[in-house]
Amino acid sequence: MNFIHLRRKTAIRRLPPFHALRAFEAAARHLHFGRAAEELDLDPTAISHQVRKLEAWLDAPLFHRHPRPLHLSDKGALLYPAIRDALDNMEAAIMHTSGARPGPLVISMTMGFAAEWFTPRQAQLRADTGLDMIVEADNRPASLDGGDVDLAIRTQEQPDSDHVWHRLFGDRLIAVAAPALVERYAPAPEDVELRELPLIRYRWTVRERPAPAWHQWFDTIASEEELVIAGDFSEESHAIGAATAGLGAALLSERLVMDRLARGELVRLGSHYLPMPSFWAAYRKGHPRSRDLDRLAARLADKETRSD
Repeated sequence: MNFIHLRRKTAIRRLPPFHALRAFEAAARHLHFGRAAEELDLDPTAISHQVRKLEAWLDAPLFHRHPRPLHLSDKGALLYPAIRDALDNMEAAIMHTSGARPGPLVISMTMGFAAEWFTPRQAQLRADTGLDMIVEADNRPASLDGGDVDLAIRTQEQPDSDHVWHRLFGDRLIAVAAPALVERYAPAPEDVELRELPLIRYRWTVRERPAPAWHQWFDTIASEEELVIAGDFSEESHAIGAATAGLGAALLSERLVMDRLARGELVRLGSHYLPMPSFWAAYRKGHPRSRDLDRLAARLADKETRSD
């Protein structure tokens, strides 16, 4: 009997050139052809050529080039996450197959959180998780969808539905001062009349919500004009340093000054506090290293994580 072997026709993927996809992903992530070229070790003209090749293949514009700055078109915004995730997954699979150690995770946080809480604990976090980390300290909110940041540590009332969120810990604002300053005004911190002390004020550079103000603390005062403001800062970590140096009392995050309180560099004034949003760790859905990020977030939330 003669057997006829029928060979199944293999479906051929209809994909544009890989170089064009890679150039588009880098340009979309940076929203800048020059920075994409630096990353891929190419000339900006080559990036532009590859992107135009992809646009011709799709018969659709992927960027709005004018007016500047560069931004994605509707179709570019639709395509970018799929290409980004595909390249991320390819990289993760190649690293796993080759046995290579994955690269460091990029963690975004405010400058105050980086200086006062994260940096003193970073070595222990690395030892506990086995993960290398790069700290991106910036008071501006980081974009988790761009691909440059793996995990963002933020204060937020309620998480959104666009990302994966892990609640780390709560926070509140408390009044603190250096012990030497307190001693000049009262025999003990509980005896201090805050209205008589020089005060430190700071303003958040990103005003997603109002910065804490002394008139919120002294709810009988209509404005801060009646208070003696000894220092005015735009960065919370500078206000913490000024309070520790004895310039004045400050209204600060209990979470950020907890180590200074434990070391006796600052003392709490009274038991009153103002509620603050919780700290959260967030990353984009579908991140190829979600297990690593979940493990890091769990360790960040561990109440036993302390600085030495």
